[in-house]
Order: sequence, then structure tokens, then C-alpha cells
Amino acid sequence: MLYFSLYAKAPYGRPASLVKQEWRNGLSAIESIVNIPTEHQANVFGRLDEHLKKVERTLHVSLISRDDSLKIIGTEVAAGRAKRVLTNLIELSQRGNEITEQNVDYALALSMEGAEDAVLEMDKDIICRTISGRPVKPKTLGQMDYIKAIRENMIVFGVGPAGTGKTYLGMAMAIQAFKDGEVSRIILTRPAIEAGENLGFLPGDLQQKIDPYLRPLYDALYQIMGADSFQHNSEKGLIEVAPLAYMRGRTLDNAFIILDEAQNTTPAQMKMFLTRIGFGSKVIITGDQTQKDLPAGQLSGLDVALRVLRDVEGIRTVTLTNKDVVRHPLVQRIVEAYEAYEARQASHRPPDARPQRPQERRYDPSRRRQV
Repeated sequence: MLYFSLYAKAPYGRPASLVKQEWRNGLSAIESIVNIPTEHQANVFGRLDEHLKKVERTLHVSLISRDDSLKIIGTEVAAGRAKRVLTNLIELSQRGNEITEQNVDYALALSMEGAEDAVLEMDKDIICRTISGRPVKPKTLGQMDYIKAIRENMIVFGVGPAGTGKTYLGMAMAIQAFKDGEVSRIILTRPAIEAGENLGFLPGDLQQKIDPYLRPLYDALYQIMGADSFQHNSEKGLIEVAPLAYMRGRTLDNAFIILDEAQNTTPAQMKMFLTRIGFGSKVIITGDQTQKDLPAGQLSGLDVALRVLRDVEGIRTVTLTNKDVVRHPLVQRIVEAYEAYEARQASHRPPDARPQRPQERRYDPSRRRQV
């Protein structure tokens, strides 16, 4: 067992004074070495060593870089976690991945649960590649469960906050199924409703009027397929992007169908959509129950469907959380802050008063009228 030296340095975030104080308090520590090839150091360390600083702050270890090695100093448990996290990040880098802050944050979160190796398992599951060659794959355990559910079930509800990849991963699965010949067409739809404001009358023909509502779907298609491929398949009717209202009266056979922003459907719209599904089709329904743009007092079709269909065989619901947010880390903190705020508001809200029974009307002969 080794002990901290009075002269130990912690260049990435833990001050030497703290190391010295720990030595005085008699806290034992061990040293561990991780070898990092020179060509991968910039990727693993991060800009201005920000990734190493985060590992130090989170796991309470000290990291010292020397040539091709990185010395880890900390308690046995903390040093062991740090070594496993760094080893996995190095492996991801060697596989050609760019190490982002999200990768580091999630690897650290998994280390607290003793599931560090799940990072490497997720990296093996490549759904498809974008037009630029970048692989599309799950980045969290929740996303991995979501992809598995899509592969194994006919209808999947993907519910969770913004930034969890519900629509993007669903789009990737649809495009790959189309390329593999599992389905003959892709149908993407969402309700045409403004996000909390009235845009008024939009210029142009019908397609130009509805395009702004469908733009997020186009963006994902262009990134994965490319504009030319999408345009070619769209002209042949193999890929269709349309508002939900266009689905009434149709039977959708042998298609991969994605309903986005389902929290903005009414119960009648949701029932109409679900009864359009034909043979050989697969359906993904995505939504964020905290971001409804329906009129006040209007029930959400997504909320009703989740209750009605929860025990139906062949239908699976995957609930993603703020841990599955893969946008900028600030988005994850924003989601967490709103969830905490809404929980506080709910705890302080007075219980709903019981509805009062209407007063019975009685007849008073002396007054010759009902009172």
C-alpha cells in the first residue's frame, strides 16, 4: 500500500494542498498506471485536458501524465474506477470515435453503477452510417434498450425528454430497414401544430405550408440519406413525409412508419393512426409528455394510448430519461432543472377539491315555483 507524497502534484484539477492534507489525515492511496498511445492522448485528454479534469473531480483521484503513461493516485476503489473509465475511453478512441464530453460523463455515470464495460458494448451496435460515413449507434443504455425494442416489436412507443435521440434513432432504423429490403417504403408523419404560438396563414401552396412543421424530419433524413437520395426516393413515392391528417382512410402495408411529436395528437387522431397499420409494417411513436402544445384542457393522444395499450402484446413502451440526453451536456442539466422545478410545483399544489354534488331542486307549493 502506497501513501501520498508531500510533493505529489495534481495538475488536472486536484490541488497539491488537498493531496498534502489527505496525507496528513492518514488516508491511504494506491498508484496505478494506464498506457495511452501518443496519437490518442489529445482525443482522450480533451481540449485543455478537460476530460481528465472531469475524471479527477468526479472520482476524487489525481492524474499525472508522463510520456505515454498516465499515473492514477487515489483510494483503491476510486483509482480502480478511474482506470476502467480511462481504459474504455482509450478503446473507444482506438476504434475511431471522437471522445466527447457526453462520452466522459456517461462513462463516469456507469462507473458508479459498476457497469463501465457497457460503453464498449454499445459502441459495437452500429445501426447505419450517415452520408458522411459517421456511424449511428446508441450512446446510452436507454438508447440501446430502445433499439432492441424496435427490432423485436411491431409497435414501439419511445417516450422521453428532448435530446434523447428518439426520432433520430428511429429514423436510422427505418432507413436501414428500407435499404435491407425489410420494408418497401418509409412514412414519416407528425401533427401540424405550432409550438405555443399562432403563426397565422403561411404563404405558398399546401406543401410549402406544411413543410415548416415537418422540417425536423427532413433534417434527419438529409443527414442520414443525403438530399439527392431522399429526393430520388421521394419522387418515386418510397419515402413520404406528411402531416398526420393525411393518414386518414389509408392502409399502410409493408412500411416503416414513424409518428413524431405524438404528445400533440388528440385521442381521436392517435386511434386513427394506430388503426392504419397493415401487414408487414413496423411503427415507432415518439413523444415528450412534458412538452405539449395542445389547447388547455385537451387530452393528449399519447397519454391515453400509453394507458390503453400498456398490456397489449406486440407493443412495447421505452421510457428514456435525462440520463439518455446526448445533446450538449447543458441540455441535460436544463432537463434536470425543469424536472426538479416541476416536482417541487407538484408537491406544493393543493389537492384537487372533490366535486360538489349539484343541489337538488325542490318544489315549494306556497311559492308555486321550484327553488
